Amino acid sequence: MKPTKVLVADDHDLVREGICKLLELYEDIKVVGEAGDGLETVKGVRDHFPDLVLLDLNMPRMGGITAIKKIKEISPGIKVLILTIHDEEEYVYEVIRSGAEGYIQKDVKPEELKRAIDKVIKGDKVFPRSTENEVREVVNEKYEVCELSSREQEVLELLAQGMSNKQIAQELFISEKTVKNHVSNILRKLSVNDRTQAVIVALKRGLVSLT
Repeated sequence: MKPTKVLVADDHDLVREGICKLLELYEDIKVVGEAGDGLETVKGVRDHFPDLVLLDLNMPRMGGITAIKKIKEISPGIKVLILTIHDEEEYVYEVIRSGAEGYIQKDVKPEELKRAIDKVIKGDKVFPRSTENEVREVVNEKYEVCELSSREQEVLELLAQGMSNKQIAQELFISEKTVKNHVSNILRKLSVNDRTQAVIVALKRGLVSLT
């Protein structure tokens, strides 16, 4: 059986080299390339056409989310396993919607990393247990179209960037009162109680992106 071809992408040299040396210990894995940023990752995928890309989420020149989408454009069959320090649900949702097959944290044990790679290669999804229900919902559930106005969509996108009402008002050249009205409409239409929930739901539904 041919070994699994893996491209390792991480902007920290020591981390990347450590992962490569670890993977090279396994006879059924072959590291075919390394990348230190998002653009190098996409180029490496084109050059080496790996079976799996082990990708850090925070990458210079091109973020991990954008890199996932580019990889999937090159070939939907190439698996992507995110290895990151982040554990926020918003990132998990965005990773799923971008097409990645897995999401694990960098503090996993070597055998857990190997197990995750094997699962992804076999066609399984690998995500944190704490988000299993949410992952199932994002992958399987069909959402009803949420009819936001163009202005509400703009406000929602700025909310996702972490802007306050005052900052949104300045960005869109409208009053804070108008922003509050838009936020209230967004919360009502998304059936949520606060801004954080609105952003999470919007990410799950693909209404906004972190990139």
